[in-house]
Amino acid sequence: MKKLAVFAVFALSAMADEWTGAISESGCGAKHANGNVACVTKCVKGGAAPVLVTGADNKVLKITNADKVTDFLGKKVKVTGTLANEAVTISAIEAVN
Repeated sequence: MKKLAVFAVFALSAMADEWTGAISESGCGAKHANGNVACVTKCVKGGAAPVLVTGADNKVLKITNADKVTDFLGKKVKVTGTLANEAVTISAIEAVN
């Protein structure tokens, strides 16, 4: 049983992807790819969904577990997670400069 658990953890980590970009919100999307903490925070508090704007191509991706990005609104980040149906499920997030 322990071997199966170790294999499952390894398999999940092998399937994780990594993106560098910014946390924006669904209304403005890529307009805040360079960061705008005040606007993104205000819009999310007003009901807009947080999104990840990828740094490489400014692609806007939904975030399935938005509670993970509360401290990163409007900031540049590195995200590790999985992508399915144009939505990211975040397993780890950290701020970058």
